[in-house]
Amino acid sequence: MDRPLTSLFVDCDSYFASVEQHLDASLRGRPVGVAPVMAESSCCIAASYEAKAFGVKTGTRISEARVLCPGIAIVEAKPAEYIRYHHRIVAAVEDCIHVEAVLSIDEMWAWLPYNLREPATVETIGRRIKATVARDVSPVIKVSIGAGPNKYLAKIASKMRKPDGLFLIRPCDLPDILHVLDLRDLTGIAHSMETRLHAAGIHTVAGLCAASKPVLHGVWGGVLGDRLWHLLRGDEIPDLVSARKSISHSHVLPPASRAPERAWPILCKLLHKACERLRAHGLLAGALTLQLAFPRGPSWAAETRTAETDSTLTLMRLLEKLWRERPDPRHPLLQVGVVLTRLCEHGNYTPSLFQAASDPMAATDTAKHQRLDAALDQLRARYGRRVVYFGSVHESRDHAPMRISFTHIPDVTLEQD
Repeated sequence: MDRPLTSLFVDCDSYFASVEQHLDASLRGRPVGVAPVMAESSCCIAASYEAKAFGVKTGTRISEARVLCPGIAIVEAKPAEYIRYHHRIVAAVEDCIHVEAVLSIDEMWAWLPYNLREPATVETIGRRIKATVARDVSPVIKVSIGAGPNKYLAKIASKMRKPDGLFLIRPCDLPDILHVLDLRDLTGIAHSMETRLHAAGIHTVAGLCAASKPVLHGVWGGVLGDRLWHLLRGDEIPDLVSARKSISHSHVLPPASRAPERAWPILCKLLHKACERLRAHGLLAGALTLQLAFPRGPSWAAETRTAETDSTLTLMRLLEKLWRERPDPRHPLLQVGVVLTRLCEHGNYTPSLFQAASDPMAATDTAKHQRLDAALDQLRARYGRRVVYFGSVHESRDHAPMRISFTHIPDVTLEQD
């Protein structure tokens, strides 16, 4: 029995750059690069299709982008605007079909009900989504839509006719329809995995599709290879549930903030934001890593461990200790970051009996810190981040603005500084 189309995937085209072109009509039709900060040493976090035609892409250094594409317009990122338009796009798609899940700031997918799986019907839904986004959001912000017998193939289909594409991977067209792709075009295959596939004698997507399940199991070193074998054949299999392994924040410093005394408050702000996220997820952290990058010379990172905690004050003391141990304390900094790891769920954590016996005050301090953090979180959630904050971040109020990761979309009302 032929498998039906079950999934529809919506992918915004050059999303950040498209929003910028919508907001500023003078940028439309022009190459645009979006930077986290206005510094030549920074890099593009997005590029318009006009800029991509010159070889500018995500990760291209700003100074290099100017060489590749003379006349490119470099604009500073506006995360709050991207989030606002994200919600408008989700609402527009929801008007046409229920959004099963938002996967990132520019991606979402919908499960196709049993009565809406005919290719002609799916194409009609796709065209309706495009028209609704153009009408209710902006004709400048385009979406590419793909559909397939599973979410994985629907996502690949959405990328096969970019920009502004609409493409269906029907089960009867598999696997030949995928053979035009390169290995790196497939989700989950990056440089290192491509190298491993080459070592196994697989150099094309046709070769990948023809490989047996045991071969892919061996290349991936486990069940991920088995999953890909099934997904490429249009099988529907449950998503893997993965536990969060880390919470991190980093910031590329503008030239005026690269002196250590100016970078330190920004670093404190990053840790405070990470601690808020830690508590929002109901997690505790058992390790803190400080990451520093310099304008010249190698980067530096150091980790310290602690009893699992979500206390901002406790983690701040650990950060201060690592900060004092950094090499050449007078050296200017290019980027600062903090990473919280060794995470565990608050409800599954059992405090050490030995620590309580050796330090009776520890439990009292922990309770005080919890009450303090809870009070601050409630005030900031209700009135915004400007209402109350730790003194160590005061000098950073105009720095380390909101950032959007691949999987975490901040709440604009909480993130505004």
